[in-house]
Order: sequence, then C-alpha cells, then structure tokens
Amino acid sequence: MHLEVIITDDLENFKKEIIQSVSQLFNNQQQPTQWLKSAQVREMLSISAGTLQNYREKGRLPYTRIGDTIFYDRNDIERILNQNKVGS
Repeated sequence: MHLEVIITDDLENFKKEIIQSVSQLFNNQQQPTQWLKSAQVREMLSISAGTLQNYREKGRLPYTRIGDTIFYDRNDIERILNQNKVGS
C-alpha cells in the first residue's frame, strides 16, 4: 500500500497553480473584434445587403474600404443602435 503525505505547503502551492490557471483563462478570452465585415453587420442588424449599401450611400453608417473589403467600426454600429432605441 502506497501512502502519500500532503503538507500545508503542498496545498498552498496547488491553490496558487489553480488561481494562476484560472487567471490565464480569463485573460486569454478574446475581446470582440472592433472592425466588422459587411456580413457580420448585416447579421447584427438583421438587414439585407441592399439596405446596408443604402446606409453607406446615405452616410448613415460610416465605413472604411480597403481594397474590395468594407469594414465597419463596432462602436459606430452600437452608437446607431442606441440612437434608434425606442423606450427606456
């Protein structure tokens, strides 16, 4: 029969390892991407590609174009959602 003795220092070290591992998990969680592509914005707002294009053309939704790809700032999307909020 094998017997292991655990001392207080062992438990303290184990506790520190667990806390460190959990902290790393929280620190490694991905933050939302700031720049969204058209498909993501359409899904977020539940709108069609034509409506999104209309918003761009009328200046209702700021965007950045790099090559053929259009990007939208998540903060702009959230601002527009908040501006159009009905009720409290």
